[in-house]
Amino acid sequence: MGRITKILIAPGLYWVAIPEADLYIQCGCVEDSIKHLIRCGLITPLEKQGISWETGPNTILLSDIMLQGGHFSNLAEFPVLQMLYRQGMGIPGHPNNTGRKPLLIGNSRQIQAQLEYIYRGNYGLISMDELLEAGLSREEAELVWNLKMEFAYGKIKRTDQLLDSIILRDQEVEIRDNIYIRRDDINQFTISYMGEMVSVDLNIPVYKRYPAPYPLGFHDIKREYFGVVHSGQGDGWDINRPCMASIIVYQGKIYLVDAGPNIAYCLIALGIGINEIEGIFHTHCHDDHFAGLPTLVLSDHRIKYFATPFVRASVFKKISALLSLPEEDFFEFFDVHDLEEGMWNDIDGLEVKPRLSPHPVETTTLSFRTFWGGRHYTYAHLTDIIGCDCLRAKEGKSKIFPAGYLQKIVDGYLEPVDLKKIDIGTDMVHGRANDFEDDRSNRIILGHTAVPLKDYQKEIGSSAPFGMIDVLIKSDSETLVEKAYLYLSDYLAGIEEHDLKQLLNNQIVDFNPGTIILRRDSSITFLYLILTGIVEMINVERGIYNTFSSGALIGERYGENTNLSNATYRTISFVHALKIPVSPYYRFVEDHQLLRSLSQLFSRKEFLLHTWLFGESLSPRVQTSIAENLVPYEFDKVGSLISALDERFIYVIERGAVARSMDGRIVEQLEAGDFFGEDVAVFGHAYQSELLIQAPVSGYRLHTEHIMDIPIIRWKLLETHQKRIRASRGRN
Repeated sequence: MGRITKILIAPGLYWVAIPEADLYIQCGCVEDSIKHLIRCGLITPLEKQGISWETGPNTILLSDIMLQGGHFSNLAEFPVLQMLYRQGMGIPGHPNNTGRKPLLIGNSRQIQAQLEYIYRGNYGLISMDELLEAGLSREEAELVWNLKMEFAYGKIKRTDQLLDSIILRDQEVEIRDNIYIRRDDINQFTISYMGEMVSVDLNIPVYKRYPAPYPLGFHDIKREYFGVVHSGQGDGWDINRPCMASIIVYQGKIYLVDAGPNIAYCLIALGIGINEIEGIFHTHCHDDHFAGLPTLVLSDHRIKYFATPFVRASVFKKISALLSLPEEDFFEFFDVHDLEEGMWNDIDGLEVKPRLSPHPVETTTLSFRTFWGGRHYTYAHLTDIIGCDCLRAKEGKSKIFPAGYLQKIVDGYLEPVDLKKIDIGTDMVHGRANDFEDDRSNRIILGHTAVPLKDYQKEIGSSAPFGMIDVLIKSDSETLVEKAYLYLSDYLAGIEEHDLKQLLNNQIVDFNPGTIILRRDSSITFLYLILTGIVEMINVERGIYNTFSSGALIGERYGENTNLSNATYRTISFVHALKIPVSPYYRFVEDHQLLRSLSQLFSRKEFLLHTWLFGESLSPRVQTSIAENLVPYEFDKVGSLISALDERFIYVIERGAVARSMDGRIVEQLEAGDFFGEDVAVFGHAYQSELLIQAPVSGYRLHTEHIMDIPIIRWKLLETHQKRIRASRGRN
């Protein structure tokens, strides 16, 4: 039997174990990585000296790059918590506290980013000055700081006091005890010990995303007037359910309450397209409520971000640390709306009241209400709360809180509402079900736990399986017809409502997940306007894969072979679509003199769909805007360097080949569908590498003013920029 064991857990996540040297390396830190390890049996419970704890990794090998597939590659917060507290490595006197600290291995940029991000995850805002900068008064800041110090045992510790780290450069490095690691290329590593070696590749294919550790099934969610979809009841350790979260449906609009790991997977299971999301209400910055934020950037519009200023400040500081970007940059990805704590804030008729909730980081509970039929209907979302007895004890023992201050927080927890979801995590920084035994709310949901409910808890509150919806106010309007009108009027701009009704007067059809709507090269007899759900487009021969959500028109063709589908279109969730006969549609387009303009744009839109940068999650309106502003270009001098770039444009390749070279070495090959020029046009400084024409190059260039307000494109440019800057700077 060999000395080294390597197990592929999931794309971008490996387990490498050297038991005789007591080294267990988690290679990669993807979303919910701890849940993957638990599910695979690599983290198990054990008992020694009458004390129970868990096995698990004691070392983490970080990805060289922070973003892959649009999602975070390095999220070490929960793995580090598992090592320090569930394994006991950071608990004084614990049998597993041998003096050896958890170890991070990676390049200097990622090590520093992780140390700062974990620091923010532990404490949020870290000084009185930061609390004051977040808009708190001196008195409020002192109270919040006193609460923070209670949880931090009176002292904030730097992360490097809790962890050790090894920085990887170009040469082989000893981890310890004759165990060595070297980087062979970006995200490719070799680990060796006593003559044995294994290779680890943390790269994932460009169109892939990190998988979820749990199955969710599929659910068909109706867009009610006011309802609550239960999109997560677990915690950061629950291997069977997403972390505690909810989705508010209000007047047909979709709002998220928090965004935990694998939110993209959850949204697909619920048939909710990313472009359907109106906004997110955020409670706090811990990873089980935070890690899904990049998913919300993968939209063609800036999703509204609602939080109190002090919560928003801690969240943006944490994501800024992860990506090594200024906090101000995230105002370009989200449409930020600050909420006033302790007050009802009106969001287009949906009112929300955030209340301060004691926690190690800045946290608020959230209550939502709207007026209907002579009264308010209210939903309260109480995540990451503290046991009421614990709060009362702190107030009784401490002179640092004014009389009644913590009792006011308890009273807020217990205020009766129509529907209340509560955190019953039971440890010192979470809630307890028995605090709500006498709660007079109409319905109570118990969440934020990884274990089955006990009998006494079942007498207090209900369970809520993933995808269940509590309808507070039912919708009597034709929501899908309204969506169809909005999408068609957007797509066929300038057409009067009475004319559009010719197209609207068609059947709305439903598709189950996994249904083929159109097959490649088959005759198109109907077009499908997606109203809800997600559809994938596949053309294996051309290596094309893209996804579409609400607002997309499936099957549209102009020019030659208009009756044949250019790809296979297949549902990946429940889908509702307006089914439009082809002949009446094209006659309608001709009658309204739209055929020429639509057909001219179609070839460009087809080209865009075949690129990674522009081919995903763009509504027809945004696709059309980009296509209208494309400018042709050509470079035909093979063997020469491209130097005459307009610094305001990004260049997309339609034909030809370009190599990115550095010191005579090719570091990247660019072909049809790839792009260049973003280094100066978007980020303001050139890479150290050069662009060499290998075959005559032609395509389209696009002025940056036409993409700066499209978050998914900005995010993909950022991901590419981080990869290319790593390649041009070397491997440190």
